[in-house]
Amino acid sequence: MRDFTGFTGILYAAAEWIMRFSVVNILWFLLNLPVLLIVSSLYLNGFEAGFVWYLMPVLIFIPLLSVPSTIAVFSMVRGWIMQAHQQSLIKSYFSYFKKGYRKNLLAGVILQSFWAVWLIDYYFFQAQNALLEIVFIVIGIGLFVYTINFFSLTSHYRMSIRGRLKNAFFLTVGNPLMSGFILICNLSLFYVGMTELLFLFPFFICSLSAYLSFLAFYRFSLKVQTKAQLDKTGNLLQ
Repeated sequence: MRDFTGFTGILYAAAEWIMRFSVVNILWFLLNLPVLLIVSSLYLNGFEAGFVWYLMPVLIFIPLLSVPSTIAVFSMVRGWIMQAHQQSLIKSYFSYFKKGYRKNLLAGVILQSFWAVWLIDYYFFQAQNALLEIVFIVIGIGLFVYTINFFSLTSHYRMSIRGRLKNAFFLTVGNPLMSGFILICNLSLFYVGMTELLFLFPFFICSLSAYLSFLAFYRFSLKVQTKAQLDKTGNLLQ
């Protein structure tokens, strides 16, 4: 970044961050366009009976495109937050997209199966019992935060898929404050994007969501590391 000061420096920094968020989000939006078009069509048509069958193409695109492309967004914002050196935005993004693609594809299949089971159960039980509908809504909210935490873990740590799945669960359940922050931030972004500022979806929604979510995750991981180091130092002194 160039060394500008005063108001010029503020404008330059703002323009640079807007460019970062928008470029990465546009790349993500283009890669996920097939999924977004199908889901948008279903939403506008009111999820009529038999809509589950129209989601079948999504089962192909989510592990192939959606999960790897979203993990790439989280990897990008991780670099920004940690102030790591990156190449150009486009080169860096596709580098992260290709990195560990097979593992991310497999992880996408597993996450997709979780969501498919939840969706089918919710679609079936919401017509049977109002209480069960509420229960599955709560489960869906937890699964959403779990998925976000899985993306943060994947972009930050090198571990097996099983390790990521397990740690994402403990992270989601064991830290309600962080989970609540992630949920509120994402719900607020999606609500504003769907009701007031539609341009957020193609230009900012995913990159902003990833940034805020990873920032919460990163601060928590730093606290855990600091506590572990203090405990280790204390044990050595005893």
